[in-house]
Amino acid sequence: MSHGRDTAPKPYGTVAGFATADELLAATQAVVNAGYKKLDAYSPVPVHGLADVMNFKDFRLHYGALAGGLTGAVVGMGLQAITGGALNRIGIELPAMWQYAHNTGGKPIFSWPMFIPVMFECTILLTAFAVVGGLFALCGLPKPHHPIFNAEAFHRASQDRYFLCVEATDPRYAPDQVASLMHEMGAESVEHVMTSEGY
Repeated sequence: MSHGRDTAPKPYGTVAGFATADELLAATQAVVNAGYKKLDAYSPVPVHGLADVMNFKDFRLHYGALAGGLTGAVVGMGLQAITGGALNRIGIELPAMWQYAHNTGGKPIFSWPMFIPVMFECTILLTAFAVVGGLFALCGLPKPHHPIFNAEAFHRASQDRYFLCVEATDPRYAPDQVASLMHEMGAESVEHVMTSEGY
């Protein structure tokens, strides 16, 4: 009995290559209309309307950016309130090392308009960290090798070809039916991609 990971090749999906972005859009629409849900498209340039055709609606990164921005604003305001001694004025006692209240010209200690620049910078900084970190997490990066790289023609995906992959995890996936549909849509190449990785 082996306790190791099963590394026997398994189907990852069926990959089809197209010459133009319009062909990719038409093929994607046909695949979606056929009821497939687990698919991905690869292209050397952005293809306008492709996300709409694929019904791609994932807003997790938006919510992460909002959370990062709000956290940055609160941290920026709180940092200035603590170091400026404003909390002592409203009855919250802090250690002596944080009591740096400096009254300049009779202005209020907690004057929020003067805190806006630091709040803004902290908001931008933490939003950027949240977006970059969220992007890496959602994309599963770093990923030095992806099963799609096993497709013979895929080396042209960064040059002049457009690819559509219907993944084997789709409940309706049948390799021969997908290949037939791709050929009907004018695919230049159709390949069944195998993987031994845990995808």
